[in-house]
Amino acid sequence: MKRDELIWFLRRYKLAVQASVAPGGAPQAAVVGFAVSDELEIVFDTVETTRKCLNLHADPRISLVVGWDDAVTAQIEGVADFPTGPELERIQQCYFTAYPDGRDRLTWPGITHVRVRPTWVRYSDFTQDPPLIEELTVAELTTE
Repeated sequence: MKRDELIWFLRRYKLAVQASVAPGGAPQAAVVGFAVSDELEIVFDTVETTRKCLNLHADPRISLVVGWDDAVTAQIEGVADFPTGPELERIQQCYFTAYPDGRDRLTWPGITHVRVRPTWVRYSDFTQDPPLIEELTVAELTTE
């Protein structure tokens, strides 16, 4: 699987399960609506007081799973950040393309946007026999 094929696959979906680690070490998972930029950045919005947001501020490591409903999945590990300024505006536009109602949430107190840059991906297609399983490293994810 190439980077552009991964982007195409991810864009077929609107929901992901994201997992983070609380400061005390406990795992935490949540379903998020996400968008994917041409640069393979995964973007979602949340409120600053949510557990996921607090966890990611303390420890930016994140995992996501996309595509579980069709026996084809992408397991993603990466690093989250909270862009500001022009970078925030750029990722918001990406997010608003997938979620136009995200503009309405900008009025919510504490709304923020999270950007995830993948560092590792495992793509699995269990509709084949044997299953197709491919891993992409950070070097493969950052080159076109």
